[in-house]
Amino acid sequence: MTTRPTLPHGQALDLPGRGTTFVRHVPAPPGAPTVLLLHGWTASMDLNFFTCFAPLAQHYGVLALDHRGHGQGIRSRAAFRLEDCADDAMAACDALGLQHVIPVGYSMGGAVASLVWKQHRARVPGLVLAATAPFFHHTRQERLGFLSLGGLAALARITPVQSREWLTERFYLQRKRDQWEAWAVEEASRHDWRMVLEAGRAIGGFDARPWMTEIDVPTSVIVTMRDSVVPLHRQVRWFEAIPGAEAFRVDGDHDAVIALASQFVPTLVRAIESVLTRAG
Repeated sequence: MTTRPTLPHGQALDLPGRGTTFVRHVPAPPGAPTVLLLHGWTASMDLNFFTCFAPLAQHYGVLALDHRGHGQGIRSRAAFRLEDCADDAMAACDALGLQHVIPVGYSMGGAVASLVWKQHRARVPGLVLAATAPFFHHTRQERLGFLSLGGLAALARITPVQSREWLTERFYLQRKRDQWEAWAVEEASRHDWRMVLEAGRAIGGFDARPWMTEIDVPTSVIVTMRDSVVPLHRQVRWFEAIPGAEAFRVDGDHDAVIALASQFVPTLVRAIESVLTRAG
């Protein structure tokens, strides 16, 4: 793919008291629900879900947004919090007149999706969690890694903007140019890397284990079986803990939504249908 993929209509959306984000919204067919797509860390809605928009829109309404600091998401001097991302998502639903949605969270977006349920239970009839885990650190090395992101984020707050942009180009985008299409590199260049680093720290602090057994809506867990980023045994913890959860397997790595889209996207549709069937 050498050009930007065909994507649904996008628009800047003001969320009163929160800021301005960027969303893509496809209204639901008559009688169909809307799925809320929540992307992963260092991605954007387009980078994470460009393979999914059109197939999902054949069956459901679709709403996606860029998280804080990612893509064209909200810019704020406040520290990045996953809880704020969950509230941002529901504020976007409010702005578009959507009362109920099914959150579909990928990687970091899975943490956000679970928080959407936790903070807005009456509006969430079901959940889909993909390539994600109820916690993202356990070993000493992982804890140190997430702590270092916090230190880098603090440094970024006092680093001139021009210097941050140079470092982003030198140590991140330059390497991606050999791996990604030009549109994807352009998309990643929109990130506010101070906020992205803070997001990494927030991921390290996320832990749903104290409350994940309380999740009482139909849930599908899509497990990426060869995941080199989120270990398989951690992904399975969602399935083991959430009452009545159903597991769906994709024999791919953490980027299966893109690299194995021909397998992942139909699996995602089945996972959503399973939630809807169980939700009645």
